[in-house]
Amino acid sequence: MVRKSAGMPAALFLFAVMVFACSISWAEQEAARFFLMGSGKLHLKNLRNNEAAQVRLLNEDGSFNDEAFNQVDRVFGYPAMEKGDHISPRLLFMLSYFADRVAPGRLIIIESGYRSPDYNENLRQKGANAARTSTHIDAMALDFRIEGVEGKKLWETVRETNCCGVGHYGGDIIHLDAGRPRFWEAGTSGTGSKEPDYNRHIYLSTDFDRYPRRAPIRLTLSGISAFGFGVGPEALLYGVNDPEKPAARMRIAGGGSADCRIIADRKTARFLSTALPSDLPTGRYRIKLQFCKKPFEQMPAEVLTREIELFEAAPD
Repeated sequence: MVRKSAGMPAALFLFAVMVFACSISWAEQEAARFFLMGSGKLHLKNLRNNEAAQVRLLNEDGSFNDEAFNQVDRVFGYPAMEKGDHISPRLLFMLSYFADRVAPGRLIIIESGYRSPDYNENLRQKGANAARTSTHIDAMALDFRIEGVEGKKLWETVRETNCCGVGHYGGDIIHLDAGRPRFWEAGTSGTGSKEPDYNRHIYLSTDFDRYPRRAPIRLTLSGISAFGFGVGPEALLYGVNDPEKPAARMRIAGGGSADCRIIADRKTARFLSTALPSDLPTGRYRIKLQFCKKPFEQMPAEVLTREIELFEAAPD
C-alpha cells in the first residue's frame, strides 16, 4: 500500500499511487491466464489407482507450480513424460473454481481421470458410459464427486456458467471436461451415438484463455474419431465483433512449406504452435483452423476456438 509521507508533493504522491495500481493490475492480469481459476488449491483422491495429493497449482508469485502439476498427473494416472504435457490446466483450474464455490477445501474423489484410447474402448465394449471420442482420452476430463455435496446441485452450478462439458448420471458423481460447452443427464448423454463419427465433433482449444501480445500460443485438436486429415499452414485470428475479416494470419510452426499439414496421431493434434502478433489491439478474439485432405465429406471444413483475450503486458 502507498502511504503519503509528510512533505511529499501531492502530484508525486498521486503518481506513486498510479504506478502502484498499475503494477497490481499487470500482476493480476499475468497471473489470471484462465477465465475461471479459483484458488488453485485441490485435495484429490483417485479411487481407481488409490493415489492422492493435496496441491497448490499456483506459486506465491502467481506462476504455475510444476511440481503440483506433476502430482496431479500421478493422481489422474496420466503418463506426462510420455505425452510431453500435463492434464489440462484449464480443467484443473475450472475444478478449483467450482470446488471453491460449493465446498472449499473438501476432498475431491475421482471416479475416472485419464483414460488411454485402448482402456476407453474396453469400457465401451463392456457397455459403460464411455464415448468413442471421450475427452478423458485427451486428458481434458474427470468424473468426480465432492464429499458432502449433492451431485445435481454441483451439476447445476457448472451448467449455469456455460463454460465447458458437464454431465450428471444420477447420484453424487458428475462429469466435467474442458471441451466444447454442453450439458447432459443420463437419458441424454448419447455416449453410444454415432454422431461424433467422421470427426463431426472435432474441437479446437487454446492452452490459455488470456495472453499478452507476442505470446506463444499452443492449439489443440480433440474429439477426433479418425486421424489422417490435414490443417492449413496458417491459423486465422478474428475479432469477436468482426468474424468475417481476419485480424491476423499466424503461421503454424513445424509445418515447413507444406500447404496441408497432416494430423497423423493424437500427439501431433495436441501440439500446433504459433505466436500472437505484436501489433494487435487488446480485446477478445477467436482462432480458426481450416481443414484440408478431409477423409470424410461429413467432417467440418473449419473449426473455431472459444474466445481468448489479449491484455497489455507489463513493461520490461
